[in-house]
Amino acid sequence: MLAFLQGQVIARDATRLLVQVGPVGLWVYAPQPLLEAAQVGETRTLHTSLVVRDDGWTLYGFDRADERDLFELLLGVNGVGPRVALAILSYLTPDAVRRAVHQEEPAVLQRVPGVGKKTAQRIVLALQDRLAPPSPLQAAPEAQDVDADVLAALVALGYSVVEAQAAIQHIPRDAPQDVESRLRLALQYFSP
Repeated sequence: MLAFLQGQVIARDATRLLVQVGPVGLWVYAPQPLLEAAQVGETRTLHTSLVVRDDGWTLYGFDRADERDLFELLLGVNGVGPRVALAILSYLTPDAVRRAVHQEEPAVLQRVPGVGKKTAQRIVLALQDRLAPPSPLQAAPEAQDVDADVLAALVALGYSVVEAQAAIQHIPRDAPQDVESRLRLALQYFSP
C-alpha cells in the first residue's frame, strides 16, 4: 500500500521516528541502526511496510528496499510478528539472515533477543526457498559471526544494541578476528 515516504525527521524515540510528510506527521517504527543514524531535521526516504491489525495500523520504515522485503518475508513465518521481525533486522544485516538461512544455522538467529530455538528453526525452514543467496561481496562469514558474538557479549554486559553496534563499527578494519580481541577493542569505545 505505502511503498515509501520522504519527509523531514521531526523527532525520534527508542523505537520510532516522527516523519513530517507535507502537513502530516507519521510515527514510523524502524530498526535500531536506522534510528541511530537518523538525525532530527534531516530529510529521509524510507521504504515502508504498513501492518494492519484489528487494534490499529502500524507503519515500519527501512533504509533499503531489501530490508523492507525481508521484514515482510519474516512476517509470513508462523510465530514471527512485527516486533520480532524488527528485532532481527536491528541485530542482523539482511545478508547475515540470508547466510543463516542458506547455511541452515538457526543459532545465528537465536542470538537476537526474543527469538527462541523453535522460532529460529521455523524461520530457516520457511525462508530457504524464498530468500536469494547472500551477496558474495560481503565480508567473510567468520568475521560477521565474530562480530555477532561481540555484539551478544556487549548486550550481555548491559549495553544497548545501538551502543554495541556503534562500538563494533569503531573497531579498526585490520583488527584481529578473534572474539576476545575484538571485544577488548569494542569496550575501549566506552572508556573516556
